[in-house]
Amino acid sequence: DPSGVGFYFSIGHSSVVFLMAVFLGISVKWAKDELPHFQDIGGTIGTLVSGFFLVLIGVLNLIILISLINLFAKLRREHIEEAEVDVLLESRGFVSRFVGPYFKLITRSWHVLPLGFLFGLGFDTASEIALLALSSGASQQAISFIGILSLPILFASGMSLLDTLDGVVMKYAYNWAFFNPIRKIYYNITITAISVMAALVIGMIELLQILADKLDLHGAFWAFIGSIEFDYLGYILVALFLITWLISSLIWKFGRIEHKWSK
Repeated sequence: DPSGVGFYFSIGHSSVVFLMAVFLGISVKWAKDELPHFQDIGGTIGTLVSGFFLVLIGVLNLIILISLINLFAKLRREHIEEAEVDVLLESRGFVSRFVGPYFKLITRSWHVLPLGFLFGLGFDTASEIALLALSSGASQQAISFIGILSLPILFASGMSLLDTLDGVVMKYAYNWAFFNPIRKIYYNITITAISVMAALVIGMIELLQILADKLDLHGAFWAFIGSIEFDYLGYILVALFLITWLISSLIWKFGRIEHKWSK
């Protein structure tokens, strides 16, 4: 039962934040003297790495998306066995061919806990960085150690709630998608299209903001890029995801995709 995947992933991810917050709480002087220095250097390097990585992932997923669309069109022209579809889906893309076999090691929900821990080591989420900044600020203001610990605990609670709900929702989505090969490919096309959109938009904005800041670029375009707040961008992306799912569902229902492709 994959319903607990989101919960265990969030526990692993949150444990990194908790340990780091504890470290900051204990090392008050270190947090006060060294964190600004790391923030200046690490902020630029971290944004560059994050931006290039997201663009790379976006391009790779775009290639995968094109192959999925071609596979979907091929399925309309000729009959393909479900086993063959599974092989094609598992072998698509350079990354999947190397990483794919390791996912077979995850046979229980709790197996993703160490995976969540590894993701947490990246310190790549805005909420995670903001929490560490709050923890360091609290440690400088002589707030009690127990008070500092409440911050990562609240973070873990919120993340566990949302990731658990996400896991339950995705369970039903997978149950629908895996009913037959047509649904499986259509579902993968929708998911991949969303990931391409998110990765390329966020990655390009990160790189353009760094470029504008370091090269002191001016103009209406660069002013617009610099004014983009990632908090608001997150809301926009969520709205785009919902719109994409809505359009995809309407096309599936009123376009009678399953009926046409099953002929």
